[in-house]
Amino acid sequence: MPQCCLNVADDIDFRIDHFKDELDTSWQTAGSLNALLDVLDRLGKEVFPKGTQALGIDTFSLGGGWHLTQFNQQFFYGLRQCEVTSLTHIMSHETDGKVDYFRETVTGVTNL
Repeated sequence: MPQCCLNVADDIDFRIDHFKDELDTSWQTAGSLNALLDVLDRLGKEVFPKGTQALGIDTFSLGGGWHLTQFNQQFFYGLRQCEVTSLTHIMSHETDGKVDYFRETVTGVTNL
């Protein structure tokens, strides 16, 4: 199991949404840690085959275990076969140090 998943609840409620994107992203959802591992594996192969570079990460605590993160990144987008930038917003929640809710909204992907 990847190190990052040690802080994820077994019953994670996970989904990545794409604003005005025509790609089928319905598979980017998980309701368990095992399902999340499958999504992460597919993301690594299809979306981020060369990894990603963080251009900026800003996280704000909203209280009560809730966080809002703005994530700006650059990566080779495997589905488009070109270098892109992307700005996403992530709403997450954690209980007892484990993330149990994760919603990422991809606001757009720009070809470079």
